[in-house]
Amino acid sequence: MHSDQGWQYQQWQYRGLPCQHGITQSISRKGNCLDNSPVESFFNLLKRECLNRVKITSFQQFQNVIDQYIHWYNNIRISVNKKGMTPNEYIRYHSNL
Repeated sequence: MHSDQGWQYQQWQYRGLPCQHGITQSISRKGNCLDNSPVESFFNLLKRECLNRVKITSFQQFQNVIDQYIHWYNNIRISVNKKGMTPNEYIRYHSNL
């Protein structure tokens, strides 16, 4: 789980939670907004392409919508900046070079 260096993410009460659930925490470098830009870009797309278009009425529906979007994003949605490939195709292509 990645976050900036906000005070709330540095508190021991918060930092212990991810660890208890087997999640590794990473924090961006101080004063470097570029560390967060890939995830900020993804969340912007998630909201524009998915969440702003669906009326969600339950947590279970929210989970299903997110799971479906992530599958679509990684396996079906092509991207110009990935040379017309999906993220998974792009990763496979570049790992074989």
